[in-house]
Amino acid sequence: MSRITVRLNGFEEVFEPAPLDSLLDALRTHFHLHGVKEGCRSGDCGACTVLVDGEPVDSCLYPAFAADGRVIETASGLNDAAGLAVRQAMAVAGGVQCGFCTPGIVTVLTALLRERSDLDAETVRRALAGNLCRCTGYAQIVEAALAAAASLKVSA
Repeated sequence: MSRITVRLNGFEEVFEPAPLDSLLDALRTHFHLHGVKEGCRSGDCGACTVLVDGEPVDSCLYPAFAADGRVIETASGLNDAAGLAVRQAMAVAGGVQCGFCTPGIVTVLTALLRERSDLDAETVRRALAGNLCRCTGYAQIVEAALAAAASLKVSA
């Protein structure tokens, strides 16, 4: 095995993944980040979405060894203005119900808001195309994303 160094949620971390470990396995096993959810293991549900160098990826498909030298952010580490705005708006709008999909959705929406704040409902729906939610029907999640975008414009 070889040692991997990452910047995880703002901290430099070193670990030794097994040869076939996914990033999901590493985050849950080595770092006990159980907010990164294991859903389908085939990249279809988005529950395991994390940011790698600012881009959303399905951590269940991303090899742990490929994370060497990368910046990894999970929902629990998204403490910038965009991440905080998304989390607050999700709670206010009722975009959180059972919570299983929430970390992946928060991660995707945070990446979207870091990229642009001029959102409309269709842009949000497209961004969330890889994230499945069985509880909300997405209306509250889209509402939360638009509210978070509006709050970022006001605070800027």
